[in-house]
Parts: sequence; structure tokens; C-alpha cells
Amino acid sequence: MKYVYILEGLGGEHFYVGVTDDVSARLLKHNAGEVSHTSKYRPWKLKSYVAFGNEERAFAFEKYLKSGSGRAFTKKHL
Repeated sequence: MKYVYILEGLGGEHFYVGVTDDVSARLLKHNAGEVSHTSKYRPWKLKSYVAFGNEERAFAFEKYLKSGSGRAFTKKHL
């Protein structure tokens, strides 16, 4: 399974979208500062995640969530 996850940074101003095989382990890495892109906005909390059995669909959904309309969808529905 592949998981597309959405993290919310401290204060709710920053969001991060990614794909992983293990959501819990990935969240720990983000909060430990091991991911350079997210280290300055710690701590992170898991806002939502979606499981996919198909890797291509997971990456396509991640790409959508990182687009302008995907960010608007996230803010409105998640």
C-alpha cells in the first residue's frame, strides 16, 4: 500500500503533502528534522491520509494535492 499524507505545521499555516509506505514512521522523521524541506515548520501533526493499492494513482493524487486546485480542495474539505 502507498499512502498520500497531509501534514499540518504548528499554527496551521503550513501544510506538507507526501507519499509513503509507513505514515507513522514518516511523521516521526518529519518531526525529528530529518526532512530538510519540513524541518523549519515543526512540529507537524497528521491532518489526513489516503491509502492506495496502486502506486501510480498515489503519486497522481499527491501531484494533484500539490497543485493550486488540490490545495484549495484540501483547505475546503480536509
